[in-house]
Amino acid sequence: MIAAPGGLVGRAVANLRRRRFVLFCGGVVALYTLIALAGYVGLLPDFQERVGGSYEPPTLAPATILGTDIFGRSVLYKVLAGTRTAMTIGFVVTAISIPLGMLLGAVAGYYGGKVDALVVWLYSVVTSIPSILLIIGISYVLGKGLLAVCLALGLVGWVGLCRLTRGEVLKHKGREYVLAAQLLGAGDARVIVRHILPNVMHLPIVTASLAVLDAIKSEVILTFLGVGIQDGDSWGTMIQDATGELAQGIWWPLVGVTVAMFAIIYALNVVGDALRDALDPKLN
Repeated sequence: MIAAPGGLVGRAVANLRRRRFVLFCGGVVALYTLIALAGYVGLLPDFQERVGGSYEPPTLAPATILGTDIFGRSVLYKVLAGTRTAMTIGFVVTAISIPLGMLLGAVAGYYGGKVDALVVWLYSVVTSIPSILLIIGISYVLGKGLLAVCLALGLVGWVGLCRLTRGEVLKHKGREYVLAAQLLGAGDARVIVRHILPNVMHLPIVTASLAVLDAIKSEVILTFLGVGIQDGDSWGTMIQDATGELAQGIWWPLVGVTVAMFAIIYALNVVGDALRDALDPKLN
């Protein structure tokens, strides 16, 4: 292979370590991930539990630091439950879309011909339909719920990475190190996996951080529109409820969920930009 991935990754890690704000944002992402994990092992408080009266404003007590909702439930606990849902969807959707995009892009770029034409036709069909409409349509077919949202977002979110990977593989497959591997008897799978993909691994790494971000925002939009998470543990549900609460002067539920969303979305944006700057060979 023409590039030493370890050298690129080593320089990227050294570059990121010097940027304290990027490390801070990475810590925010790690904190949200830990909250999600805590929810799955039963360490988060029950967001359905009544902790006070209806629409109590924020107090200094831990349970009511963000106030309560109409049923006297803690807004903080609902935000934490929504964090678990958001991070779960972000990571599951990324785990679906990134390998799918890499696989289709690598196969299309390497083999070309009819295989390339088929993949190009497939992502052209997907992109010809507005993504939000396609996601809503798939969600309706699969049914409402966490699994349906993850599959819908994952089956739509692979296109961007597929295009990037296809273009990079097209450039690499004719280079000397690939031709040398083929002359030595390496099979197609070995050439793609062992020689070409290590030279384009910056693409899925950078795309993954942005995919988590897009999945979180898309889930909130779908739930707000009524085709996402329906059991209440979603930021989209909180925003949907807040549309009527604001008219009554009840501002704290919306503020709580907005701050939580802003923190993770901003942190993922910063981390994604930093990873792109550190790992993209064109910028180094």
